[in-house]
Amino acid sequence: MTDNRHNSLQNYPYPSQRRVVCGKRGAVATSQPLAAIAGMEMLLAGGNAVDAILAMAIALTVVEPTSNGLGSDAFALVWDGKLHGLNGSGKSPKALNLTNFSGLSAVPELGWLPVTVPGAVSAWVDLWERWGELPFEHLFAPAIRYATEGFPVSPVTAQLWKNAEKRFLPRTQPEFQAFRDVFFPRDRAPKAGEVWASPYHAKTLKKIAATGGQSFYEGEIARDIEAFASDTGGYLTVSDLAAHQSQWVEPISTTYRDLTVWEIPPNTQGIAALMALNILEKYDIAAHPRESVETYHRQIEAMKLAFADVNQYVGDPRFMNVDPAQLLSQGYAQQRQQLIHPRAIPCADPGFPDSDTVYLCATDGDLMVSLIQSNFEGFGSGILVPETGIALHNRGSGFTLAENHPNQVAPEKRPFHTIIPGFLTQGDRPLGPFGVMGGQMQPQGHVQMVVNLADYGMNPQAALDAPRWRFLRENQAIVEPGVSTEIVAALVEQGHKIAVTNGVGQFGRGQMILRQEDVLMAGSDPRADGGAIAY
Repeated sequence: MTDNRHNSLQNYPYPSQRRVVCGKRGAVATSQPLAAIAGMEMLLAGGNAVDAILAMAIALTVVEPTSNGLGSDAFALVWDGKLHGLNGSGKSPKALNLTNFSGLSAVPELGWLPVTVPGAVSAWVDLWERWGELPFEHLFAPAIRYATEGFPVSPVTAQLWKNAEKRFLPRTQPEFQAFRDVFFPRDRAPKAGEVWASPYHAKTLKKIAATGGQSFYEGEIARDIEAFASDTGGYLTVSDLAAHQSQWVEPISTTYRDLTVWEIPPNTQGIAALMALNILEKYDIAAHPRESVETYHRQIEAMKLAFADVNQYVGDPRFMNVDPAQLLSQGYAQQRQQLIHPRAIPCADPGFPDSDTVYLCATDGDLMVSLIQSNFEGFGSGILVPETGIALHNRGSGFTLAENHPNQVAPEKRPFHTIIPGFLTQGDRPLGPFGVMGGQMQPQGHVQMVVNLADYGMNPQAALDAPRWRFLRENQAIVEPGVSTEIVAALVEQGHKIAVTNGVGQFGRGQMILRQEDVLMAGSDPRADGGAIAY
């Protein structure tokens, strides 16, 4: 995959374009450069891609706490000659049920109600036990160093931290006090370049490393989580934590042009990207320039239809009444494609099929890994277990309260998940991992990356750099300033409601590593602080 006609793209929203990074032995990429360096440390110490990606994931809980933490969930795709999927999302507490939401119209984003069992630590252990080569404790060394000595906060992370002030500084209830003390110690967010440290975080990382994660789910840390929940109106117990297990799952896929695109199956929204690609496969996208109204219109409409189905049918697979294979059938894609016309669909309905996040990737000579972990919306729940550094996610806000919905909140149930690692193969050959973080933007980012690669021949960095669109709801969408005014005007003429914006985080932040013959090509999104390193 090489750059060709896309070199003519003009007016990118990011004036200083990066070059794709190339190597032969190994590569890492993520949204924070200090975490990328942690991964490369592992490769240079004789570790493999799993060691590298775990060191990055652990470091990111310190150096990018606005997006993830020790209280996160995680998902992974690993190629070792075959593709394996790991679902590291946790279930809702046994004590949580619909009566706890009486008088509410939706699951709130803050407090204990949206907190489900954190699965990231367990996922790290599972990946290491299966593929890791370096000692487990060694993977924690960079993160412990950053947490103990402190690190300069990078610019995009500082902006996201600043954005969170209005959300958390007014929270004076006891359950939010420890969170405010750790992340806003001067009653403000740290500024770009300011050094921030978290000694409690370092202490907890050492305990997790020394016990192989056991203390988090059954030992001292688990008891601390239960005690704080009990004192402040929470629901998590040691029993909930001890019952947690990651799930090894069969990845789902579709073929788009000559690429096979792989995702984690529900309870994630990865299926939305595959459904949209199935619809787009029916068009000759490359017959039009990448920067054309036809290209934008068809992608937005395909994504709109995919989301309508996902929002109706997807949740914990134990509660779904539609098989993912039905949603991914080519016959169903043909039905949905016929709904796309020159005019924008005002509001897409689901069809009737037959019976703030971090992304990171790493490769070496044998293994290729795609991993994503997240505290979800706006820094997470605002609940931090005192003297641990564990900021709990708010993944339960992915549940709905709607009756008879497969994703309705219930005890011991996994919520609908936005975070999705991606992977590409071509025939029997692995190409590599890719992902785009950012809530609802994630499957939309996956679609745009695949179209950029398959239809327009971009290399990984060019695919990440190119201007993006994002469907919001009904016929509303946003585009980056790099999209021409002529295209925006034409989309509006076709019935789309378009806003042009370059807001931080609105269009996701992605990474990608692809193998072309014996060369690894790595890219990192200019919308983030991070970078790609190869050797």
